[in-house]
Amino acid sequence: MGNSKKLSLAIAGLILGASLVACDDGRGGAESAAKQFASALSTLDVGSIAFDGKDSGVAKQQVQDIFKALDPDKPAVAAGELTLDGDTAAVPLNYTWKFGAGEWKYTVSAQFTKSGDKWLAVWNPATLVPGLGDSEILSKGTQSPQRADILGAGDAKLVTYRPVVNVGIDRLLLGSADAAASATQLAELVGVDPATYAQQVAASGPEAFVRAITLRDEGRTVTDAQITAIPGARAIPEVQPLAPSRTFARAVLGTVGEVTAEQIEASGGGLTAGDVTGVGGLQQQYDAQLRGTDAVVIRAQRADLTSEQIRAAGTDPRRVVFEMAPTPGTPLKTTLDPNLQELAESTLAGVGPASAIVALRPSTGAVLAAASGPGSNGYNTAMLGQYAPGSTFKIIDSLAMIRNGLTPDSKVECTPTLTVDGRTFKNAEGYPESSLGSVPLRDAFAHSCNTAFIAARDTVTQAQLEAAAVAMGVAVEAPALGAVAFLGSVPGEAAGTERAASMIGQGKVLLSPLAAAIMAGSVGKGSPVSPQLVLNPDGAAATDTSGAATADAGAPSSTVTPEAPSKASGQPITAAEAAALSDMMRAVVTSGHAGFLSTVPGAPVGAKTGTAEFGNESPPKTHAWIVAVHGDLAVAVFVEDGGLGATTSGPLLKQFLTAAG
Repeated sequence: MGNSKKLSLAIAGLILGASLVACDDGRGGAESAAKQFASALSTLDVGSIAFDGKDSGVAKQQVQDIFKALDPDKPAVAAGELTLDGDTAAVPLNYTWKFGAGEWKYTVSAQFTKSGDKWLAVWNPATLVPGLGDSEILSKGTQSPQRADILGAGDAKLVTYRPVVNVGIDRLLLGSADAAASATQLAELVGVDPATYAQQVAASGPEAFVRAITLRDEGRTVTDAQITAIPGARAIPEVQPLAPSRTFARAVLGTVGEVTAEQIEASGGGLTAGDVTGVGGLQQQYDAQLRGTDAVVIRAQRADLTSEQIRAAGTDPRRVVFEMAPTPGTPLKTTLDPNLQELAESTLAGVGPASAIVALRPSTGAVLAAASGPGSNGYNTAMLGQYAPGSTFKIIDSLAMIRNGLTPDSKVECTPTLTVDGRTFKNAEGYPESSLGSVPLRDAFAHSCNTAFIAARDTVTQAQLEAAAVAMGVAVEAPALGAVAFLGSVPGEAAGTERAASMIGQGKVLLSPLAAAIMAGSVGKGSPVSPQLVLNPDGAAATDTSGAATADAGAPSSTVTPEAPSKASGQPITAAEAAALSDMMRAVVTSGHAGFLSTVPGAPVGAKTGTAEFGNESPPKTHAWIVAVHGDLAVAVFVEDGGLGATTSGPLLKQFLTAAG
C-alpha cells in the first residue's frame, strides 16, 4: 500500500512538471536577460551580454566610447515590465544619471530575441540614449556659477570677486622673438623664478598662453606698459574671489584655486578638471555651499566631429539631449569684523614667532577677529593651536577655589618655593616680596603666585579643575562655532608633579588662543560663552571638517594628544562667581603687573597674564599669554616663543585695545 502511494505521487509530479513546461512561454528567461542587461548598463560594461547582430567585445567598446565624456559618472538602470511576443520581447529601461544635485532621467525600450534556448539583446544605440545614432557619441559641457561671497559682520564682503591680471607669455605674440629671453625678462619683472618659468614656456605649445603670475589689479606696481614692452608678454584681466588682502584671515577663510588631480579623484565625480574649489579653511569646509552646482549640457554628436568643425559651423552640429541650469552658491555669513581682523593682523605684523590674537563679543559669542601672525606660516594658530596656557589658567583655578568656599579676600600662603615629589616650583623672576606670605587670593592672583595655586591642589581635586574649565566653556564642544577649532583639553585625572603643573596651566593642560578668549569672555558675560563664527552653515554643504583640511602648514609645537571635548557643563559659571573673578582680573591691572593697561580708554580692563615653559632647552623657552576683558570685548594674545606674558604679549594687547576703541 505504501509503495503504491509513492508511485502515484511520483506520477502526479511528472504530470504537473510537464504541465508547467507546456505553459512556460519563455517569459522567465526574457526577464532574466533584461535584468542582466540593465545591471550591465549600470556599470557601462556590456562585455558579458550576448547580442543579436553585434559582437559583445565590439559592443562593450562602443558603449565605453559613447559615454566616455561622462566618466566617472554612471547611470542607475532598472528594467520595467516586459512585453512578450513569441520569440521576441520588449522591456522599458529606466535610466537615472546624477550630476551634483540634478538628475537626468529617461526611459528607452530594449528589444530581445530568442535564439535556441537563449535570449539575446538586440543591439541599438537608442537603447542607451533616446534617439542616439550608431555613429554618435555624447559630449558633456559644464559651467560653474559665480562663487558666492564670504561675508563678515554687517554683511561686509570679506571674500568677493576682485579684479586681477594674469601675466604671462602668449606664444602667438612672440613672433620671431626669443622665447627664453622674453620668459626670463618677464619672470624677473614679476618676481618668479626665471629658470623654471623659461622651462615652462619652452615646453608649451605654439598657441599657448603661459601664465607667470596673477596680480591683484588694485595697487599693483607692475604696469601694463612694463609688461607689453617685453616681446610676447601680456596681462589678461580677470576677476577672482579674493579677500581684501593676501593675508587677511587667510588661515581661517582659506583660499580658492583650480582643483588638483587628487581633489578630482577624491570628489567621486563631483569635480572635474578646470573647476575652482576651496583650499583650506571655510572655503574648503563650505565649498559646496559657496560653489553651488554647475550648469550641465549633454549633447549627442558624430563620433568623428572635431572641435575645429564645431567652431567653424554656422550652427552647432550637435544636439542637446539633456540640460541642467546652474544653481548659484549661497553666501557664507560670518561674525568676523573686518576692521578688528585687520587691526589684529597689523598688530602681529612684526612678531617673529607663531602668534595669534582672538577677539570675541562675550554677550553673543561672536568671534570678531581670529588672526594668526606671519610666524605661523599659514597655520591657524588662533583656532587650532594647542599650547600650555600658563598662569592665564589661574582664572579656572580660582573658580574651583571659589566653589570650595574661598573669596577674593580669603588668605592663601604664597611661599618663595614649593617642592612636590622632588621637583621645586617657584614664582616668576622679580616676584614682589611684599606679596609673599599670607596674602589675599586677589593679591596672589594679581601677582600670579605659582606656589599659592600649586598648594591649592590639596583642596582642589583634578576633577574639580576639569569641571571648572568646562563651566567656563573651555574644553567643550562648540556646536554654534561652525568651524574647525581646538577648544582646550584639561585632564580629569593627574597626580604628583603633573597635578602640580596643572595648577599653573602646564602639564597636560592645553588651550588654543580661541579657548583662552572664551575663558576670559565667560568672566565678562557672567555665564559660559558659546562661540560663533559661521552664522548660516549648510550642514549638507560642509564638505570637510577635519582639522587637517584647514591647516596649511605644520602642526603646533605641542605634541600632546588632546582628549575629546566634553559636553556642556551641568554647573556653568554663575554671575556671582564671574563677579569675583572679574574683581581679581581688575586687580591684575590696578595692583599687579598689567598696570600698563590702566591707560586704555573706555571701560576698565580686567586681565590675566601667563607664561608657560616648553621644550628641553636651558633656560626653557616660554609661551607668552595675556587675556583681557574690556567692556563687551574679550581678547587673547599669544606668542609661541615669547618670553613673559606681561612684557611680550601685554604691549600687543594694549596696542590692540587702544586702537579698537
